[in-house]
Amino acid sequence: MKITKNCIGILLLLFTLLSSCSSSGEKKYRIGVSQCSDDIWRDKQNSELKIGAYFHDKVELRFAAAFDSDERQIQQIDSLVKTGIDLLIVAPNQVSTISPAIDRAYDKGIPVIVFERKTNTKKYTAYMGADNFEMGHLMGEYVASRLNGRGKIIEVMGLKGSSPAIERHNGFREAIAAHPGIQVIATLQGDWTEPTATSTVKHWLDVNKGTHVDLVFGMNDRTAMGARKAFIQAGAALPLFCGIDGLPGENGGIMQVRDSLLDASYMYPTHGDKLIQLAVDILEGRPYQKETKLMSALVTRDNANVLLMESEEVMRQSQYIEKLHLTARGYVKQLANQRTLTLLALATVVLLLLLLLGIYMYYLQKARIDDERTQMERDQLDFYTQVSHELRTPLTLIEGPLTQLAETSDIKNATAGARELLAIVRRNTHQLTQLINKMLDAQVGTPRDGMTSQQIDAITAMQLDPVTQPQEVAECDEEAPTILIVDDNADIRAYLRSVLQGRYRLLEAEDGSRGLELAREQVPDLIVSDVMMPVMNGLEFCQKVKNDVISSHIPVILLTARALNQHQIEGYQSGADAYITKPFSHELLLVRIDNLLHSRHQLKDLWSARPAQVHPEPQVATTVGSEELHIEDAFISRFKKVVEEYMGDSNVSVEELAAKMGLSRVQLYRKVKALTGNTPVDLLRKARLSRAKQLLTTTGQSVSEIAYQVGFASPSYFTKCYKDEYGVVPGDDRK
Repeated sequence: MKITKNCIGILLLLFTLLSSCSSSGEKKYRIGVSQCSDDIWRDKQNSELKIGAYFHDKVELRFAAAFDSDERQIQQIDSLVKTGIDLLIVAPNQVSTISPAIDRAYDKGIPVIVFERKTNTKKYTAYMGADNFEMGHLMGEYVASRLNGRGKIIEVMGLKGSSPAIERHNGFREAIAAHPGIQVIATLQGDWTEPTATSTVKHWLDVNKGTHVDLVFGMNDRTAMGARKAFIQAGAALPLFCGIDGLPGENGGIMQVRDSLLDASYMYPTHGDKLIQLAVDILEGRPYQKETKLMSALVTRDNANVLLMESEEVMRQSQYIEKLHLTARGYVKQLANQRTLTLLALATVVLLLLLLLGIYMYYLQKARIDDERTQMERDQLDFYTQVSHELRTPLTLIEGPLTQLAETSDIKNATAGARELLAIVRRNTHQLTQLINKMLDAQVGTPRDGMTSQQIDAITAMQLDPVTQPQEVAECDEEAPTILIVDDNADIRAYLRSVLQGRYRLLEAEDGSRGLELAREQVPDLIVSDVMMPVMNGLEFCQKVKNDVISSHIPVILLTARALNQHQIEGYQSGADAYITKPFSHELLLVRIDNLLHSRHQLKDLWSARPAQVHPEPQVATTVGSEELHIEDAFISRFKKVVEEYMGDSNVSVEELAAKMGLSRVQLYRKVKALTGNTPVDLLRKARLSRAKQLLTTTGQSVSEIAYQVGFASPSYFTKCYKDEYGVVPGDDRK
């Protein structure tokens, strides 16, 4: 089982190392390790930390040892934090002195793991270590048992103020207190090191010559061995010696127990691999325990050999993994060198290709730079485009009305419409002034006189003359084209009304959403729309109009302040038929409207030129003037199928045909009329006559039979319609 586990570990290590070749670009977790001292126990733990890091290729360890100096450890912690670590692992030298440095790291958002020794601060992320109180307590119970409840003991403490020394002392004394026959004759202060323990115990022996001692308890194995040296140097009878750490290896506590140098020790676990795993779990946001207690065990002569063999096996495997790691690093380095040579070869080939394709790459790079420059210019002008929209709309309302006013014969005797134009000029001239002022205020950061822009607008509105109501739209002929005006600016709508009224029947909408509803309900002949509007902007509105079967044929003119070429491209891509920038001449607008409506009339003439067909062939294209007109016939194709379905029914109504098409009667009428110049009833009659003409020339049926078959209620009415359409009676075509 142990061999299987080792093999799995080795395979996992190899996989991790090889994977690191392809993941070297990933972010590294920089973990700082602040050790309070430097000894064989710390060396073992540091080695385990490194091995644990092998299995996490994203981990980079940075070690620092304080050599039992509070001041040095504080400086080292601050230095680690300054270098930019992602997590701090710290073994505090003493309970309270290191706390401020730990607090500073924690307050900067760095997770802190306190291990082995405790601190009096609450600012840490997790703690991992053995139960030192329990360890001291169990050692006290062992000592009491070993001395059969009677004897004299010397206790040699660890570093003053460190949590392991305090907790081990408290646990040991509590266990000893239960045995009145055992007397602690001295508690000597050490600092975890062997020389200090030797000198301290030697001094006590010199002062207390001849005092019998049964057992010396050192807070760690080095302290216990230092006390033993002191007894040997003093020539005193050797008592039993007990320590804590139980480290494997040469001169470790387990070997010292086996060789009877120590009577017992207590294994104080290092578990650097578990410490690394805890750190990675914290960094990667996985669940973890706030407090982790490590298990430990008593070492006596009864189990020392077994523990030593197991420890040596673990150390051997660790050394093997370390060698394997070094070997793998060598392979990785060789692979990197081979990769470098391969890349150099590829670079040579690429260089040759680049020489051959130099001209092409030059133009490609030039095009890319041009694109980037265009994008940069567009980004820089975004703000000014918005401002331009706000400025150009008032300018339109200034220049247009002024042009119209200039054409009037007598301003003093102006009509109501002229007075409205004059009010618009005054109001929008002031609005333009306010916009310019706001731009200047933005440069200095505050509105004038401490007022908000809303207050300024309100005062402006009160200062202006009351706006006169728009003139009543002159009644137009019912056959006059219908134009839908879509603009969120009421003044623009009023201005367009003044330009278009009397020529066309007008509809108005204040945003694209309402405009889309009117386009579907009323099916106008042409739409004039702003681009920058709330609720639904003009580009989206135009796209929806062109994608709707009911309104797809309607020409759309976009009016906008967005004057850049890219903006015009976006307008035409949305389906617009014309794009006019503000400010604009009303004559230009009228010409564009007339041209688009004229083009639509020519399309109607194209349908009229095909009297024998309900619709022309798909995708008919014809040149009208200088424009190429493309006709989508999906709607008429579908309508033809409906007509053919109901051709023989003399009672069919337009409502039934519209319902079959999924439209209202008005929508069907206006759509068909706009596309063909004919009403749905006209197209139905033409289709019936076309079918009748075909039957007259290809079958022997009588005129009456054919009339009823194609849906006419009477042969006489059929004969009249046939003559009106073709100029001859049905019988003449048969002859």
